[in-house]
Amino acid sequence: MNQKFKKISVIGLGLIGTSILHAMTANKDEEVTTFAYDINPKHRNTVLNMQIATFVCDNIHDAISEADLIILSIPVGSMKTVASVISSSLKDGAVVTDTGSTKSSVINDVYPFIPKNVFFIPSHPLAGTEYSGPKSGFSSLFENRYWLIISNKQTDQTKRLANFFSNLGSIVETVSAEYHDKILAITSHLPHLIAYTIVGTASDLEADLKNDVIKFSASGFRDFTRIAASDPIMWRDIFLNNSEAVLEMLQRFNEDLSDLQKAIRKKEGEKLHTFFSRTRSIRKKIIEAGQH
Repeated sequence: MNQKFKKISVIGLGLIGTSILHAMTANKDEEVTTFAYDINPKHRNTVLNMQIATFVCDNIHDAISEADLIILSIPVGSMKTVASVISSSLKDGAVVTDTGSTKSSVINDVYPFIPKNVFFIPSHPLAGTEYSGPKSGFSSLFENRYWLIISNKQTDQTKRLANFFSNLGSIVETVSAEYHDKILAITSHLPHLIAYTIVGTASDLEADLKNDVIKFSASGFRDFTRIAASDPIMWRDIFLNNSEAVLEMLQRFNEDLSDLQKAIRKKEGEKLHTFFSRTRSIRKKIIEAGQH
């Protein structure tokens, strides 16, 4: 049993949700019916006008009651509330997944509301931009990007889900929730925290210097401002829901930063050169892996 999903519901019409709909529309599979819902009526109207979903529903229960696959593309802080609301409307045999950037918290929040005859398989696409909202989505967002499935074993349902993600252009791998949360803490969550901090520091400078910070922005600072422009609600929820792993990585980062401070203070040029050479190789490996 590895048949494709025929009726798919996307709950949450931001960057990820609309990109999923765009990607499915681009596949032009006439056998698939899509249902879309967002709590914000303006987002629903935008998607309705885009014509990227078969049905845009004004009621969340109408959006999921017939669906074989339900994708929760909503902030992780909203997962518990939404799971409790949709629980009674999920049909037998349906698969529920999510796109949240934290996994242990999502499992704890969603799993208690999943009926015994419904399959909950958490997941996370490692794809995104600094933009948010329904107009930010595009069909190629997931191409050659990893989509992680959170599962301890391979089943018919995880195979179906992996096949669906592959059809969106993703590279699919399966990991545990704990491993996911630690990896994302260092590769995504900590960099965003640092970016928000650096841009926040710049904004706190006196007015004349702040104006020159903006005027003379070098590429490094511009990159930080791009990251720090990400959806504040999403990132608030991520840090609150993956706090243990983020704090562990932040402690390691602080220790490394202290070592660099000492090297700069003591003019240890060789140590700095060695450190910068090692980190430069990481960028090279990312490029070689096609994830740049």
